[in-house]
Amino acid sequence: MVIYVALIAIAWCALAPILWAMSGSLKRDGEITEPTFLPAQPQWSNYGEVFDMMPLGRMLLNTAGYALCVTAGQVFFCSLAGYAFARLRFRGRDVLFLAYLGTLMVPLTVTVIPQFLLMRALGWVDTPWAMIVPGLFGSAFGTYLMRQFFRALPAELEEAAIIDGATTWQVFWRVLLPHTRPALMVLAVLTWITVWNDFLWPLIMIQRNDIATATLGLVRLQGQYQTQWPILMAAAMVILAPLLVVYAIAQKSFVSGIAQSGMGGR
Repeated sequence: MVIYVALIAIAWCALAPILWAMSGSLKRDGEITEPTFLPAQPQWSNYGEVFDMMPLGRMLLNTAGYALCVTAGQVFFCSLAGYAFARLRFRGRDVLFLAYLGTLMVPLTVTVIPQFLLMRALGWVDTPWAMIVPGLFGSAFGTYLMRQFFRALPAELEEAAIIDGATTWQVFWRVLLPHTRPALMVLAVLTWITVWNDFLWPLIMIQRNDIATATLGLVRLQGQYQTQWPILMAAAMVILAPLLVVYAIAQKSFVSGIAQSGMGGR
């Protein structure tokens, strides 16, 4: 009983801010500070005003495009690297993997300035390339996730394919990769959420509204002297909705992948 009470309390702490924002998105300016959860008269027009005040639809499409490109790149290159570190034998493999894994300990803020200087040298500042290319070619976390999953697959699958004359690429692409679908789904969902919620990198690299992300649009709704909080909360709900849709579609495979990859505490 105590466990269920604790779980309910934790769930409420996570959901309360979202429910409060949902309620606030339907209130008037004068009601936003009142300690009432339900609005007296729901103002559904707040959602329409969001799109009138800024090109949020275009920003959502921009963010979805960036997230789609980065997710595709992460899934492909992390699966390749994970297969190489798990199945291929070459000199210095374990040392190289540990060094690559060690990059997870480097704070993101440490690499922001070097990445910005590199983007400026390439002429990619304030262009979509700056949002896509840096995250396109895999990550240490994604490589680690895929390596652990590849290592858990039976060696007999690979041996049987090699006996049948399959090449290394065919073993990876046709034999082993289809069995890693749960891990691929976990990596895809986590990458999509990370790119969708990213704020620091777009803030540094993007100035134009026509290529801005949804998180930048949310911040730009805050006025210098006065902020319309119901409109801001309505925009937050609009930005949150695609994440809920993605998770609802991928929920079964995502939970299965978490359990099978060992990230669930097992």
